[in-house]
Amino acid sequence: MDNPERCPWCGNDPLYVHYHDTVWGRPEYDDLALFEKLCLDGQQAGLSWITILRKQEGYRAAYDHFDPEKIVHYDQPRVAELLADPGIIRNRLKVQSIIKNARGYLDLQEQGLGFSEFLWSFVENQPIQNRWRSLSEVPTATPESEAMSKALKRAGFTFVGPTIVYAFMQATGMINDHLVQCPQHQECYLLSQ
Repeated sequence: MDNPERCPWCGNDPLYVHYHDTVWGRPEYDDLALFEKLCLDGQQAGLSWITILRKQEGYRAAYDHFDPEKIVHYDQPRVAELLADPGIIRNRLKVQSIIKNARGYLDLQEQGLGFSEFLWSFVENQPIQNRWRSLSEVPTATPESEAMSKALKRAGFTFVGPTIVYAFMQATGMINDHLVQCPQHQECYLLSQ
């Protein structure tokens, strides 16, 4: 598993390495996949991503595979069930945020905006290709993540600050932040062409 060229943030954990090598940085255009990822990134607030990654299947089961049409109808008894579910982070604000985000997602649809189209517009529908050589060069927020964060908040989303949004943009390939020496940098670049 040890690859000195791979981005060092994933370490040697097999789950994290698999995520780095097959998911992180690859352009994602599916509305529901983007909705799920944005919600999961919000769940990470104050925690490490590996914590959420280990609970991803639990989240999918608990939240009806991130179907906004179902989530938006969750009532207080359903929230109580979620708060008792050990397969997710049992934080009331985070549970409620996914429900609010489902409403925001559906509101955008009602305005005729596809979620992918809306999100990708912040990078002019083309992945930003960075060329960092060390993790210390990688920012935690950019003008694009600030703009997306503000727009998402206006649309009713929560847990979408600029740092969370930047992590989301990295993970979904809107920004290629694999270090240049990482084999995935070139692969993600080619996927974006």
